[in-house]
Amino acid sequence: MKKILLSLMAMLFVCVMASTAQTVSGNVGGHDYVDLGLPSGTLWATCNVGATKPTEYGDLFAWGETSTKETFTFENYKFFKPKGYDIEEITKYNTKSRYVTVDNKTVLDSQDDAVVVNWCGSWRMPTEEEMQELVDGCEWKWADNYEGSGVAGQIGKSKHNDNTIFFPAAGYGVADGREYKDRYGRSFSSSLSSGYPFSACSLCFHSGDIRICYEIRSLGCSVRAVYPKK
Repeated sequence: MKKILLSLMAMLFVCVMASTAQTVSGNVGGHDYVDLGLPSGTLWATCNVGATKPTEYGDLFAWGETSTKETFTFENYKFFKPKGYDIEEITKYNTKSRYVTVDNKTVLDSQDDAVVVNWCGSWRMPTEEEMQELVDGCEWKWADNYEGSGVAGQIGKSKHNDNTIFFPAAGYGVADGREYKDRYGRSFSSSLSSGYPFSACSLCFHSGDIRICYEIRSLGCSVRAVYPKK
């Protein structure tokens, strides 16, 4: 009887572990995606831009920049003209006259989309609405050691099907380089915060929460690609 119980417990453990594994539903242009059955039909890449598997952190990008870099500051950001600790001018993607050049652009142009530039085909960065759909469409659970990889992050299990997506806590880039690996994750969308144009919409998470927030555009964040419904 004891052997039977141990066997059943082992089977249950395997099933639980398997249910957290990143689902691969298909591949487009050499990049794997997961179909979470979301109402919009949006397909999500299984790893960050710059990574080759879900447990790699990938590259960090300032919002609207298409190449990674070592440090992230007001001074080396493409679209800010700083003055001391403040932003004197925003040269693109601005809705407020306070920051001089008003173009009322609130979504990244293709040439400023890190996915469009670095990947191929119809892959692109997600919009704020698509990120919110992702957050609302999954049950989320934090993992300190995802699938034995030693990497921490958030596991999302779809409410619409049995598929799973994983976001590693890749940290974020500041003046001193990448910080807070395996503690925090930030992933930029293509959407500007129109009320605060020095910020952009991001997926933000740690061990206790996952939600949509707004991060300063010069911060170095991960990028996760999406593909429109096939």
